Amino acid sequence: MARASVFLLLLPIFYLVGTAKSASTTTTTNFIETSCRATTYPQVCIQSLSSYANSIQQSPRQLAQAALSVSLTKAKSAKTFVTKLAKFKGLKSREYGAIKDCLEEMGDSVDRMSKSVTELKNMGKSKGQDFLWHMSNVETWVSAALTDDNTCLDGFSGKALNGKIKSSVRAQVLNVAQCTSNALALCNRFAGNH
Repeated sequence: MARASVFLLLLPIFYLVGTAKSASTTTTTNFIETSCRATTYPQVCIQSLSSYANSIQQSPRQLAQAALSVSLTKAKSAKTFVTKLAKFKGLKSREYGAIKDCLEEMGDSVDRMSKSVTELKNMGKSKGQDFLWHMSNVETWVSAALTDDNTCLDGFSGKALNGKIKSSVRAQVLNVAQCTSNALALCNRFAGNH
């Protein structure tokens, strides 16, 4: 009987704690959804960043950092995928050439995204011209990474390369490009609101 009484007394407390957590999660999720509306691929943005809600909270800086990290992870994954394709037996010479070029582009994309992640992380509480300089570096590298992604895709244009290889690479790299585009938009938004 005493246990039941204690439980009934604690029930409202559990409810309030659960409601507070739920409200906090909802607020953070709303922040991510609202921010993602400013991107070119809002659904991709929401899907890729929602799992980072606890670390993002309502921080535009943390949101930009998470978006850069997601893009970097996807670029690394695509680079690994393209590396494996380059070792595939039976490739046509044009496919091999496009894969080799794409591999170089994805390597550059990974390098630039890595620099961007590090730059944003290490800029601390920079203000004024110092902040603008760091953010300019981030935006330049992310923009260049997006160009790398698109250049990789351009290498597979034309009907001669139609087939499974092209569609596989395209699916991987297109996802990277969309995440990179979103990361650039969120970095621009963070820089503009600072």
